[in-house]
Amino acid sequence: MTYVRETIENAAVGVAVLSDPQAFGLFTKQGIAAAIWQREVPEDFQTWIDKLPVTNLPAARVTTRIDVLRDTIESIFADAEIAQTVQGKYLIDDTVMLAQNFSTLMGVQQLRLRFDVIENDACRKFHIDAVSARLICTYRGTGTQYGISTDGSEPKRIFSVPTGAPMVLRGTKWPEPPASGLLHRSPPIEGTGMTRLVFVVDSIADDFDDAFDVRRI
Repeated sequence: MTYVRETIENAAVGVAVLSDPQAFGLFTKQGIAAAIWQREVPEDFQTWIDKLPVTNLPAARVTTRIDVLRDTIESIFADAEIAQTVQGKYLIDDTVMLAQNFSTLMGVQQLRLRFDVIENDACRKFHIDAVSARLICTYRGTGTQYGISTDGSEPKRIFSVPTGAPMVLRGTKWPEPPASGLLHRSPPIEGTGMTRLVFVVDSIADDFDDAFDVRRI
């Protein structure tokens, strides 16, 4: 199989670049504000997802328990009508794997998942999420941008996470002070014709009853 290789030549201070998803445990170490898994993406998958009609991209928000995670994601892909393709199955397997890894990292059994299809300048302002931690993986289009700022203004040096590389980053509710100064945003794409597909995973500490609260967006 042929792979696309993307290189992170430099990363901001406090951002760990990993070659193995098992190393995401480094994220919990003091002084690490985020971790990026620099990995190889199958070229045939990337070509397929980049050319897939926007109407077939999975778009949903869902809360789920880890024990029904695969069923939940498969139900989303059934709506998108791509689940039976080889590449669609790869995407299902990959998102399940990333969510499971995040669940283990955070020590939780309940997750909130988002598949966002973005065609405009959504969340283009640099910010910190109001969560304890979040996993973000951009499967199509430019990846999340990030940088360090000591006063909340736009970072002077901006980095982009490679397409297909998962990033785990701390939010405002992370228990360890002080704030890292790491900010991130969705890259501005208005007027470029680009469509991004972004997968987001948050942990949920509170109980809920509906494991299939799927809503198309």
